[in-house]
Amino acid sequence: IKIFKNMKNTPFTKFHIALGAKMVPFAGYNMPIQYEGVISEHLTVRKSVGVFDVSHMGEIWVKGPKAFDLLQYITSNDVSKLYDGKIQYSCMPNGRGGIVDDILVYRITAESYLLVVNAANMEKDWNWITQHASDRGMKIGTDVYNASEETGQLAIQGPLAMKSMQKLTSESILDMEYYSWKNLEFAGVKNILFSTTGYTGSGGCEIYMPNEAADTIWNAVFEAGKEFGIKPIGLGARDTLRLEMGFCLYGNDIDDTTSPLEAGLGWITKFTDTKNFIDKEYLLQQKKEGVKRKLVGFVLKEKGIPRQHYSICNAAGNKIGEVTSGTMSPSLNIPIGMGYVPAELSQPGSEIFIEIRGKLIKAEVVKLPFYKGEQ
Repeated sequence: IKIFKNMKNTPFTKFHIALGAKMVPFAGYNMPIQYEGVISEHLTVRKSVGVFDVSHMGEIWVKGPKAFDLLQYITSNDVSKLYDGKIQYSCMPNGRGGIVDDILVYRITAESYLLVVNAANMEKDWNWITQHASDRGMKIGTDVYNASEETGQLAIQGPLAMKSMQKLTSESILDMEYYSWKNLEFAGVKNILFSTTGYTGSGGCEIYMPNEAADTIWNAVFEAGKEFGIKPIGLGARDTLRLEMGFCLYGNDIDDTTSPLEAGLGWITKFTDTKNFIDKEYLLQQKKEGVKRKLVGFVLKEKGIPRQHYSICNAAGNKIGEVTSGTMSPSLNIPIGMGYVPAELSQPGSEIFIEIRGKLIKAEVVKLPFYKGEQ
């Protein structure tokens, strides 16, 4: 097994190595891309239960009397709609019409929030958040605190995830609503943050823990899921699972140059009288005028597999965009992808072409998600 010397390890790295995972450098960490293979791991999550090490994700705490105002200003979603135990998907506009990152906002109390950010954006996000926090006189290190290095996280995903995890806590988790969290004693460890956000579309939960509890929880999770055929899952299947759902991946489908409205994230961009946020006027204008390009899902109608950066062309063969994410869908066994196209070609049923090795392959714009549950 190859381990990259200048990369950080998660608290679970030794388990991945022991299991024979293929390791790759990802966002500064040694991460497992696959164990048995992407397709079998993908189908394990769709049909039963799989475990992802997502300890590379960033965790930033925002606390104190100014926490709410800061988050209302730097995020696009309406933080006032949160209550204790609720989570919100949101993004941070960058002041230039693009996106700093897409994030999760956990409301712990009215004056305490946990932000979960993408690993690759950790430093950029931290600098952005602390800059705006400092402007408000908040203390960096106390009011805004980076807990990423001391926090481990597992995502247990699949239709049998909650059933298997229920064995490890006395509190009921089977009735938890989507995008909520609880503080639990889990596998004998107190004060575990347990949430239900999911990035696979097959249900499940996330477990946030101090690094020192990692061994205990890893072993307990696999023991509890044994009867359901639980397996470890790598980043490869994480990508195919989220793509089948049409979920955006930062760096692929959204970045510093894409607006949330172009990316189909209007639903997390809230224009209310009481909420003033970065880029509000610009995005409101964009909403009124309509965007010139849109992120769409498409299915290839001929043989081929769309890959990131492949050109998207119109019927005349002119380049109109490029593929942001693409794969052969393991659940549906068809070639699927996402990419930005001019607004006039964004309606489901529109015909576009993907250039694969010099040939134009016919594709059709479809409504997301691609995967709509067990067919």
